[in-house]
Amino acid sequence: LPPGSCRAFWGWLNAVFNKVDHERIRAVGPDRAASEWLLRCGALVRYQGSPKWQQDYNGLPTGPVGKYKIEAINATDSCIMYRGFDYLDGLEHVTDIKLEKCMYIQDECLQRLSETNNLQKSLQQLKIISCGNVTDKGILALHKLTNLEYLYLSDLPGIREKEMTFRVLQQALPNLELELDLE
Repeated sequence: LPPGSCRAFWGWLNAVFNKVDHERIRAVGPDRAASEWLLRCGALVRYQGSPKWQQDYNGLPTGPVGKYKIEAINATDSCIMYRGFDYLDGLEHVTDIKLEKCMYIQDECLQRLSETNNLQKSLQQLKIISCGNVTDKGILALHKLTNLEYLYLSDLPGIREKEMTFRVLQQALPNLELELDLE
């Protein structure tokens, strides 16, 4: 194989994993479809009323449409990318998202996250850790998440204007607890 072709292949495969299937969302409901997307990409989900993280795609619980509601998403080391974010639109119960070591997460993703109406209502905790493509612009975009109570930011080399960025965010979201572990 020529050098770089393996990476190109994985990039292509990850793009396939992130392709949104709107008929699937209609058929099985937003939570089930989003669960399938997230697990395919290597993320974990936790459902309302359950302490257990779901990580096995084949072990996804079955039941009537709407029985299992995603409450938390842990996308550590996953290949979720912007094109898959349409899956988040129908989720109404997500309170907690962790984005750690997500190589495809960039500012546009955070912008998309904060413009998602349901997440504006439900999301309370967000952790962004070691996502090398996130800059001040992406962090500033989070100001639309009006119910966000806790934001943890760590190891984000793309953030250049720390003080200004956090001041603006804090003004937009006065109730936000901001925890930083940045160089």
